[in-house]
Amino acid sequence: MTEETITWDDFAKIQMVTGTIIDVAEFPQARKPAYQLTIDFGEKGIRKSSAQLTQLYQPHDLLGRQIVAFINFPPKRIATFRSECLVLGAVGDNGEVTLLQPERTTPNGSLIA
Repeated sequence: MTEETITWDDFAKIQMVTGTIIDVAEFPQARKPAYQLTIDFGEKGIRKSSAQLTQLYQPHDLLGRQIVAFINFPPKRIATFRSECLVLGAVGDNGEVTLLQPERTTPNGSLIA
């Protein structure tokens, strides 16, 4: 992968924030195995996301977990579902996704800087 640099102004446009997963649903219509997540971002609202986390996480592992997401990403239709944010994770060699999360609990909606 070629690294492309961005400016500070480009980075400042990105809204990465913390949120807490408040609901998890199976998503059998997704082309790749995924869950439908409902995430509370505090004052920034509640949003939904489709996340390919099925290799490492069961639904009960995700409920109540605080995560990091990109919330000003344009909504994307995935099968019959409207994904409103992008949950961030590290992708392993076999495609497994490990969630990024704060080391300590933070208020939902806290900006990642």
